[in-house]
Amino acid sequence: MLSAEQFQSLADVPAAAVWLANIHNQHTRRAYKGDVEAFIAFCGIETPEEFRSVNRAHVIAWRALLEVSGPEGRSLSPATIRRKLSAVSSLFDYLCNENAVESNPVAGVKRPTEGSNEGKTPALSDAQARALLQAPKGDSLKAYRDRAILATYLFHALRRSEVAQLRVIDMRERRGVVHFTVFGKGSKTRYVPVHPAALSAIEDYLRLAGHGDDRPGALFRPVSNNAGDKLEQAITGDGIYKMLKRYGALAGITMDGLCLHALRATAATNALEHKADIAYVQMWLGHASIATTRLYDRRRSRPEDSPTFKVSY
Repeated sequence: MLSAEQFQSLADVPAAAVWLANIHNQHTRRAYKGDVEAFIAFCGIETPEEFRSVNRAHVIAWRALLEVSGPEGRSLSPATIRRKLSAVSSLFDYLCNENAVESNPVAGVKRPTEGSNEGKTPALSDAQARALLQAPKGDSLKAYRDRAILATYLFHALRRSEVAQLRVIDMRERRGVVHFTVFGKGSKTRYVPVHPAALSAIEDYLRLAGHGDDRPGALFRPVSNNAGDKLEQAITGDGIYKMLKRYGALAGITMDGLCLHALRATAATNALEHKADIAYVQMWLGHASIATTRLYDRRRSRPEDSPTFKVSY
């Protein structure tokens, strides 16, 4: 039970701090914290009572600052500005529910659009994806692990953090098929069937690595501890990104913006091009809105279908 002193200390926590603490995902919490702090600094808010004076004009002025470039502002992408506005809107929604403010000043403020119905993250061609999967050569533990990691990305469209956080126990049978148990954004769990090619690569890796029986342990682990890492810990997202850049160069992939999210876009695009139902792709990707999934739908923009290649003189 809480002591009287503990009860009172929790009762005195500012509403904004409670709102932030209630955001479960640490990455979202960190981003929203920075966004709200930037808005507070822009408005010059010093006391909780001043939140009541914020109106739509303040929000529009802040949005304008984010949209311009120059010494008085930073030029940010539409997606980043939308996220910042969402962070401030989320805070004011909470304050409204707590009767700390009368209304949400972000409501009705126009959010910038991308000007395109296609995402900005590049997707690999089928040939490039095959070359990347084949880039790790040899019979070393590292080669086996890296082939398994690349297959996990390219056949399942998982996020960087979702792959890095996979445990051995997260591979389990459901209705006779091995699935990944994926813990995604918003503390949502989804079950993704494991592609046979990826399953084979992972089994080969675990057989050589020897930690297949360590069920609660990390699935993908470092193969050396030159940086002082403990080998039973999970490989980091940064470590996987560096691995991708190295194999991308070996595979001759020179596109700008090659990143782990590009592999997610590649898998989603490939699934849609091969007639996967977009509603199922939405669940597969863990998207809350199908509008986000549509950003991966490149079926109408395949380079090989362009009239450019129909021209003949």
